Amino acid sequence: MRLRPGPAPADAITVVPANEASWEDLRAIFGTRGYTAYCQCQLFKVGHYAWTDPPVMERAARLRVQTRCGDPEATTTTGLVAYLEGEPVGWCAVEPRTAYPRLPVRRVALTRRGEDKHDESVWAVTCFATRAGFRRRGVARALLPAAVEFARGRDARALEGYPMITEPGEEVTWGELHVGSRSMFAAAGFLEVFRPTLRRVVMRIDY
Repeated sequence: MRLRPGPAPADAITVVPANEASWEDLRAIFGTRGYTAYCQCQLFKVGHYAWTDPPVMERAARLRVQTRCGDPEATTTTGLVAYLEGEPVGWCAVEPRTAYPRLPVRRVALTRRGEDKHDESVWAVTCFATRAGFRRRGVARALLPAAVEFARGRDARALEGYPMITEPGEEVTWGELHVGSRSMFAAAGFLEVFRPTLRRVVMRIDY
């Protein structure tokens, strides 16, 4: 596909539940190099050694089972896949907050806010991945509103995100922004409800 610079038109990006995408499409998004390929969206889901010790192929196998890629009849999945003019270009992880026991802000945020960590009606969008060559095209900004509707359609009571605070002109590595930016969540209608660190916020939509 020949790339065009700048944000893509809103109607050029379509988003589907990951189980409606093929495994090959998801592999194209995650790639074979860099942080996304290494993590396979498992960092917040498993214990430290279960994340670092096994080979990447094992983490990829976990992701494939979790997403149920290629099974459009599946009743559950763990994320969404974005397409730009037919090309698979983006991923976002979204499911009940209970599925992410290793979220770095989870313990302090829940304790201080007095929330039930076992409440499955609160969902979380935890990770974005944009395929190399398609960044700065508005892929993540298209995925986030889709995640809001995806969670709403599955009877979520609320949806949370845990993005970074970025400043104009500030250099931020792509790996750090896998959780998204505060401005992106604000533009999608999320409100800041907690600030556990100087650089992280908890953003939330209540349905």
